[in-house]
Amino acid sequence: MTEIKLVFDEPVQRKKAPKHLADFSPEERRALAVENGLPAFRANQVATHYFTHLSNDPETWTDIPADMRSKVAEIFTPKLIELVTTRTTDNGMTRKDLWKLHDGVLVESVLMRYTDRVTVCISSQAGCGMNCPFCATGQAGLTRNLTAGEITEQIVAAARACVNGELPGGEARLSNIVFMGMGEPLANYNAVVRTLRNITAPNPDGLGISARSVTVSTVGLVNGIEKLMDEGINCTLAVSLHTPDDELRDSLVPINSRFKVREVLAAADAYEKKTGRRYSIEYALIRDINDQSWRADLLGRLLKSRNAHVNLIPLNPTPGSKWTASRREDEAEFVRILESYGVPVTVRDTRGREIDGACGQLAAAEKSK
Repeated sequence: MTEIKLVFDEPVQRKKAPKHLADFSPEERRALAVENGLPAFRANQVATHYFTHLSNDPETWTDIPADMRSKVAEIFTPKLIELVTTRTTDNGMTRKDLWKLHDGVLVESVLMRYTDRVTVCISSQAGCGMNCPFCATGQAGLTRNLTAGEITEQIVAAARACVNGELPGGEARLSNIVFMGMGEPLANYNAVVRTLRNITAPNPDGLGISARSVTVSTVGLVNGIEKLMDEGINCTLAVSLHTPDDELRDSLVPINSRFKVREVLAAADAYEKKTGRRYSIEYALIRDINDQSWRADLLGRLLKSRNAHVNLIPLNPTPGSKWTASRREDEAEFVRILESYGVPVTVRDTRGREIDGACGQLAAAEKSK
């Protein structure tokens, strides 16, 4: 049997990203100002510009003396990410951005406008150490964790694009954030939790977005789920289950060798009980692999008494991969069986196939140039 190595920590030592306002709590930001010979209130001013006005241009910070702005910006908002390329589809309603970090590492975010909301899907790691074979990011391996500043910058950039009317339909407000891009969020726990606080804290300390509009996805790191439920943030939990049986999940989601299906579901149940938030089961439908009717039946029996919602995801295939999306008739039968158990189920609106929409595809394409 082949041994599968799961990577939780950064594999190599790299030059650390510059510290950013978003890496610190409000109290720490004020202390940072004082350490640099500035009055504490300068931190509050920068936070207002960054989180409330979405401005990282010090020339617009008119409440800070002109001769101080560059120094203040250098301390609080150093440049962390640079846009490499943008691709759009769905008549411009879906936009995928490729970002280069300070050390040349590439990560992706996807901005999607719907009739009733605008959602950004963000990355929490460069690459991923979970090694799921059907995922482009998982097959690339883990390069490093992102800092809270680097994660938050993706969100602020998306919010700025909405306010500036860069998506069809004109000016909008970023309403939903999903940690479903590159990486396993709970394997980069501290930076992700700092980011969650940046998102949910009211202006000017954060973006003031409701925790109900934020989803954190995990392949099932039970210890991370248990920690998250005690943070008092109460965002939505999404568990990437992908199959209800341990035998297949051991190969599809290798972390299952450590945390089995029933243990993962028990942790999700505890999270739901503690937070009052129904959780989501993410299930990528893969043709002839996990889309059989008996697996739908097993999943229905597992979930029928739980406060969970199933999100079926037609697999977004990656170039050269043997994995592909299920047949429509198999997808429909899977839905029918789950509904027969009274399990709420939706099929995700698949966006971005024309723009290498699956996590990691655009970064991989850029690296291969």
